[in-house]
Amino acid sequence: MATAGAALAISNADALGRMLDTAKAPSFNINHAETADGRLHLRFFPYELKLRHTFTVATYSRTSTPDVQVELTYDGLTGYGEASMPQYLGQSVASVTAFLNKVDMEQFTDPFEMEDILGYVDSLSAGDTAAKAAVDIALHDLVGKIMGQPWYKIWGLDARKAPSTTFTIGIDTPDVVRQKTEECAAKFNILKVKLGRDNDKDMINTIRSVTKLPIAVDVNQGWKDKHKALDMINWLHAQGIVMVEQPMPKEQQKDIAWLTEHSPLPIFADEAIQRLSDIRRIEEAYSGINIKLMKCTGMREAWKMLNYARARGLKVMVGCMTETSCAVSAAAQLSPAVDFADLDGNLLISNDRFTGMQVVRGKITLPDRPGIGVELNK
Repeated sequence: MATAGAALAISNADALGRMLDTAKAPSFNINHAETADGRLHLRFFPYELKLRHTFTVATYSRTSTPDVQVELTYDGLTGYGEASMPQYLGQSVASVTAFLNKVDMEQFTDPFEMEDILGYVDSLSAGDTAAKAAVDIALHDLVGKIMGQPWYKIWGLDARKAPSTTFTIGIDTPDVVRQKTEECAAKFNILKVKLGRDNDKDMINTIRSVTKLPIAVDVNQGWKDKHKALDMINWLHAQGIVMVEQPMPKEQQKDIAWLTEHSPLPIFADEAIQRLSDIRRIEEAYSGINIKLMKCTGMREAWKMLNYARARGLKVMVGCMTETSCAVSAAAQLSPAVDFADLDGNLLISNDRFTGMQVVRGKITLPDRPGIGVELNK
């Protein structure tokens, strides 16, 4: 529930945007009455995620991530969801709350009608993927709680097959990179390194001075020339790198296809793919895809993407944004079925509201709690 004096009706996105500048506590949307009437009720409030360290990629740096937390109630049970909005998504707290204010969940009396409910939510706009993901995650959490089962079991997956997660090291000075690597090398089995500026080899050499762990690299579209990119990938291969994520701008698909054909390492699409319908367009240019709930509208579509990608012979990675354990744990329900997992977004923040998926000796460990497997921190 909202703290005393913090609840208020959200009338429009502009008003909310002005309110966020001075807000001291979470503020719930209360445009739906909370009653045990056999209907679904949606509530939401903004929640800024505080990063433990400044996070730098090829194109920008940030110290926080805007976020909206969602609760979906039904006959005494609550499902949790969230929308996380890093800079490149082009979404905001104002746009997410404006979208959520349009969602009429009270028209539905059966949470199990998930295709109809989420199909309706998706139909409300052409974009707003993070907002849609927040509702999707909350509905999956709610339905799993009604069933008394976690989603990995509902999907027929074996939690013991969940992979190790990468831990991300952003672009920084050699001293900071070395410090971050020393802090995490003993806790993880594989690292993920951001590249794409003019210090790529320095980044890898600095990390290699500390550890010989396998490394995945994420270039965030930072390389522009396919021949130089291939030279770099050959060098990375010799340094023990195991995969490359989005090496070149997504618009250069022909160059990426050439690079994938000649690369000794698998090339994964990230910025080049958002939703299920994108796979056919990019599948010939990449070795695999990175599925993120905030881009694909949530667990419903992520599960479809995973199975379709497998049918098309693509490798699959499940990733995340900077998120609380809510969305990270939702994505982790897919992890026993993927090749790579990058689910460290909750580890990068200092104000997680939830306890959920854990990383034990570097490996994703799924809780046996129903739904997405989270509980609110006390």
